[in-house]
Amino acid sequence: MKFRLLKANEIECRVSTLTDNGCSLLLYKDARADMNLLDETVGPENWQRTHELINGNLFCNVGIKVDGEWIWKQDVGTESNTEKEKGQASDSFKRACVNWGLGRELYTAPFIWITDVKIETFNGKRKTNDRFAVKSIGYDASGNINSLTIVNSKTHKVVYSMGKQVATEYAEVEQNQEPKKGITNMNDAELRALFLRYINNNNYSDDDKQKICSCYRVNSLTEMPGHYCKDYLLKLEAKGKQIA
Repeated sequence: MKFRLLKANEIECRVSTLTDNGCSLLLYKDARADMNLLDETVGPENWQRTHELINGNLFCNVGIKVDGEWIWKQDVGTESNTEKEKGQASDSFKRACVNWGLGRELYTAPFIWITDVKIETFNGKRKTNDRFAVKSIGYDASGNINSLTIVNSKTHKVVYSMGKQVATEYAEVEQNQEPKKGITNMNDAELRALFLRYINNNNYSDDDKQKICSCYRVNSLTEMPGHYCKDYLLKLEAKGKQIA
């Protein structure tokens, strides 16, 4: 069962974290996108969903008829901040659809850091009324995101982009600098995992740092080329992490 990759207008943006320097965004799909993609791919008569409570948690079962038999995949949902039951039902459905492969490509998204955002403080908490939308998205042969443009929904100004320009910057560094010993074939997913490990806990080692520097043939993380990596460095600085 093969589902097509999501189009730009089927992907939503949600503000994840806010700091004085900007905000991070997450890409996600809503339940309507899953329903439409299921209708389009297998036909509305060939899929169904059910829900059940297991140990107090709401699970969704999504069944698709394959060669005359119903095949089921299941996942659990989490509560929303507004409507508890509806949020759990929608979230469990979306998660079950990911098990079928719908929108799984969103897990390959880069870390998205926006500095062009209006941030206000209300009752001691940061907030923003800015909204963002995916203007364009591209994928490689493996279905991983390799280009992305995000705009401010109000001003239509581009606030984030990655893709061909970033790849070109990487290529220039590789051509102009002598390679160092160490790992030189680290892909973006592995790089992202190392950065996230550093951001989220204290188990980031000097060896991890050296792997990244060796991959991009630089002496320190501050020399990392490209907008993609600079976004990570901004996030690290916001966390007060040592990046030299």
